[in-house]
Amino acid sequence: MRSTPQMLSKYLPPYDNGRTLFSNRVSIVIATPFMLIISFWSHIVLLTRHLIFLSLSAGMLAGCNSALLNKTPATEQPNSEADFVASYPDNHITVKQISRCSPGLDNIPAEQFHDIHYDDVWQRIRDDFSLSTELHRPQVQAQLNWYQKHPQYMNRVSQRATPYLFYITEEIERRGIPVELALVPIVESAYDPFAYSHGRAAGMWQFIPSTGKSFGLDQSWWYDGRRDVVASTNAALTYFTTLAKRYDGDWELALAAYNSGLGTVDRAIRKNKKLGKPTDYWSLDLPRETKAYIPKVLALAELISQPAKYNMPMPMIDNQPYFTVVNVSSQIDLAQAAEMAQIATDDLYRLNPGHNQWATDPNGSHELVIPITSKEVFSTALQQLDPNQRVTWQRYKIQSGDNLGSIAKRHKTTVAVIQNSNNIKGSTIRTGQMLMIPKSSKPVEHYSLSADQRSANKIKAKNKQGNLRKNEYTVRAGDSFWQIANKNNVTTRQLASWNSMAPGDTLSIGKKLVIWQPSPTAISQNNRTATTRKLGYKVRSGDSLARIAGHFKVAVSDIVKWNTLDSQDYLQPGQRLTLYVDVTSGRR
Repeated sequence: MRSTPQMLSKYLPPYDNGRTLFSNRVSIVIATPFMLIISFWSHIVLLTRHLIFLSLSAGMLAGCNSALLNKTPATEQPNSEADFVASYPDNHITVKQISRCSPGLDNIPAEQFHDIHYDDVWQRIRDDFSLSTELHRPQVQAQLNWYQKHPQYMNRVSQRATPYLFYITEEIERRGIPVELALVPIVESAYDPFAYSHGRAAGMWQFIPSTGKSFGLDQSWWYDGRRDVVASTNAALTYFTTLAKRYDGDWELALAAYNSGLGTVDRAIRKNKKLGKPTDYWSLDLPRETKAYIPKVLALAELISQPAKYNMPMPMIDNQPYFTVVNVSSQIDLAQAAEMAQIATDDLYRLNPGHNQWATDPNGSHELVIPITSKEVFSTALQQLDPNQRVTWQRYKIQSGDNLGSIAKRHKTTVAVIQNSNNIKGSTIRTGQMLMIPKSSKPVEHYSLSADQRSANKIKAKNKQGNLRKNEYTVRAGDSFWQIANKNNVTTRQLASWNSMAPGDTLSIGKKLVIWQPSPTAISQNNRTATTRKLGYKVRSGDSLARIAGHFKVAVSDIVKWNTLDSQDYLQPGQRLTLYVDVTSGRR
């Protein structure tokens, strides 16, 4: 570490130039004792000036420190710059605070100061908030009230964020952008890197496919960069920086555009300009979700800034790297990689949520994220492992009627992998030919956070009470999500979710879709009689679950169960519901 005088020396008035100039002049004159005396006293004067400057600077720093940090006992004054940081256990003072209270140091770049060490990432974030929380606005107060009423939500979010928050905070600070952006994944996904919305957005930063591709996030059967913690974070922060530049540093508009899109915000700005209205975020006519988006971020910043005031302590997250990135140079089985790192396979998936299958992408970047505590043991195991043993191979004899597509599907791989592994050009294969096909080293259930297993687990959770039956539907020519959902009295959102898709995804002919519907057993368990009939009901404008339940004299909980809904979901006009109604009871 450099001392404070060394750090400041770059910015002190130089005296070397004066000395050099003087020396050049006297070099042409015969040195005399008289001139030597003058030179000596000139240097003494300059040196004295610098000592006075340093004393004043140290005094300003000392005065600022004592004002900001009055918790330190007088008997424990720091003796060095290193002690200066260590002697304050709360570490509430930051480089920026020193700069603000010492005007003479305002122009010194932050990198010239030592880093202040925090124990807790939340405290580090707390000390660096820069956006106004707009507490006087009802929208912010409404979101703040919601978070206060749901303390367990914040605990869950903090637990999910633990592996990722340090890295995200580091990247934000490195780019010099508002640290409030570290709160965006709370609003977008509750810090769930596996999150997937009905709008086809994926990952903790919720990129839709097109925006993800624009920012270099690859998406394939093997890998989805939108869920990759490192890649998606870098893409999101680059996107935010681009948006902020577009809106001349207005981060509220940048956040709004991130949520609703550039076009939406630009149209709202043009509309207000035409009407002679202000064009700040709070004055724009934006979608309902976007109107709540910035208030959520600002409410979170307020809550985290003053946890004691709101009785909302944030679980501590260590302010140190949680993971590191290792280049494994070729495809590797994730279960095997987990064993090499001496961690559970699920834990490896949580650090590498971009990997959809049982192994890394054979054509990918071959970078794997592992806990930093596992780096040495993993690197050693990787060096000792034969590259040909990083995945398990099986021999397959081509049968009559086989094609590359059916073989790939049966063995949960891709046509390209089979082609590359067997030097096959084109799609021609012959019966009896032997193929080498990569396969997982463990049963599929062992890869519980792969894309297929996440979908299966979601369905199991839906059906944990045994009140649904699984049906399969084969897509035909001309089918659409809406037609299939309408035909089976389910919603397009449900149908897409059950099949790990989005309503806007393309359906391929022959694809099998899973459809879950109430089983006859579930109906009998609800004491339905012989006069009970299954009805299809089309939601109308103004309808609610309570209103429909009252109209047909059934319970809201039954409607939720029959249609596998969330009781908090909004009903959409045109949505189809399945009801089991006692036709003898009459309607209100």
